[in-house]
Formats: sequence, structure tokens, C-alpha cells
Amino acid sequence: MTELFGIPIQAFLSQILLGLVNGSFYAMLSLGLAVIFGLLNIVNFAHGTFYMLGAFGAWMLLAYAGLNYWFALVLAPLLVGAFGVLIEKTMLRWLYKLDHLYGLLLTFGLALILEGLFRQQFGVSGQPYQVPEALKGATNLGFMFLPNYRAWVVIASLVVCLLTWYVIEKTKLGAYLRAGTENPQLTQAFGVNVPRMVTLTYAFGVALAGFAGGLAAPIIQINPLMGSNIIIIVFAVVVIGGMGSILGSILTGLSLGVIEGLTKVLYPEASSTVVFLIMALVLLVRPAGLFGKEK
Repeated sequence: MTELFGIPIQAFLSQILLGLVNGSFYAMLSLGLAVIFGLLNIVNFAHGTFYMLGAFGAWMLLAYAGLNYWFALVLAPLLVGAFGVLIEKTMLRWLYKLDHLYGLLLTFGLALILEGLFRQQFGVSGQPYQVPEALKGATNLGFMFLPNYRAWVVIASLVVCLLTWYVIEKTKLGAYLRAGTENPQLTQAFGVNVPRMVTLTYAFGVALAGFAGGLAAPIIQINPLMGSNIIIIVFAVVVIGGMGSILGSILTGLSLGVIEGLTKVLYPEASSTVVFLIMALVLLVRPAGLFGKEK
């Protein structure tokens, strides 16, 4: 049996694929954070809570409305995005010209309130969510059996991330978004409704988190703490990739998921801290992040 560093090569390949699953969630969540910070200049600390809301939304649509997985996967992010519109219109829009700290404190407080409400209502034991029939089972790759649902997660997240990058970086709509952020008065003079565009941008960013929550629902136990458990790692991913960098968030999220998975094989004790070690090293060498712009 072929080995690498004394570990069977099959174990390495297996952990790379499993790391891609975690990396897919890191990429989608950090992408939403990067969109909101890069275009609206808000540090959205409630992002993990919107991830949790997406998972609970999918579960409620199944448990109470009887909708299947596919309808829930579409509707849950839309509901989370609609809630994001409410938050942006009633709270966040007053903070855009203030220091980042105000937005961080507001969203952090919002996260604590929502998490507390869901803990009181549902507890912390977790709610089960079944894998849809079409995605049950596993595929034999020779070196491992890859669950079909996890393969779907990787494919779906890559498609969503790349489409988001293309729209923001390569289309006229993305150009309007960037222009509205840099010079809202001039952009509005050309007939663009900047306030509406800002609201929809925030809604889209949190809907990405809701979509990630809907994808995660069949993999993990849905509970009110799932957002706070992942958000710190996601913030580290955004810092490493560069605050506001769309492509940096995608590539860094996927890469760190793989690195984290390999660390579980090579040195399991460091698997929970390797992301933060990489963040410290990157900040020492390049404070703006790997893909961020130096000021």
C-alpha cells in the first residue's frame, strides 16, 4: 500500500475530498461576508446567524409546510434575504458613514438576540433533516465511498460562488454595484437607485449564508449554535483572503477546508487551530490578505 509521511495515500485523498465539503461552506459564507463588506463596508457579525436561519428555515418548511428539500433549498435563502432587507432598511442604513465598529456591534448584538430566541424555542440538542431520496447513497471512487449528498454540496457551492464572482466582477450590474459603493452621488446622477441597490446587495449576501445553511441541514444537526460555531473560522478565511475580495474568499475557503482536512490526518491536535495559525502568518507577511489591496 502506497504511503505518504507514513499515512496511506487513500487517507490523504479521502481527507482532501472531505475537506472540500467543509471548504465549500467556508467559501460560501466568506463570499457573503466579502460581498457585504466589499460593497457596503459593513462587518456583518450576524452572518453565522443567517446561516443558522437558513438551516432552520429549510427544516421548518419541511416540518410545518410539508415542502420537500428542493423547494426548501430555494425558499429558505429567499426568506433569509427578505429578513436581511428588513434589517438593512431599519438598522444598518444609518451606519454606512460611521466607523466599522458600529456595524460590528449592531450585528453582534442582533446575532446574540436571534440565537437566544432560537435556543429558548428549540433548545440546543439539534433537529434532524433527512437527505433527499435523489441524493442518498454513495459513489465508489476506488479509494473511498463518497456520499452523493456531499458531492452535491461541493458542486452546488462551486456553481453559486463562481456565478457570484462573475456577476460582480464581469457584468454591468457588478460595475454599478462597485460604482455605487465608491461614489454613490455620481452613480445616482446616472439614474441608478443606489439605496435600493445597497439593500438588495445586503439581502443577497445574507441569502448566500441562508443557502449554505440549507445545504448544511442534512449533514449536521440543526441547532441555534451552528452559526456561532463556524463564524469565527469564516472570519479568519475572509481575513486571509483579503477583506472584500470575492475571488480571495472563494479560493481561500476551499483551500483552508482541504488544509484543515489534511491536518486531521497528519497532526490531529492542530486541526482546530491550523486556520488561525495560517491567518497569523499571512497577517505578518501581508496585512491586507493574500488577495486584498494594500492601502
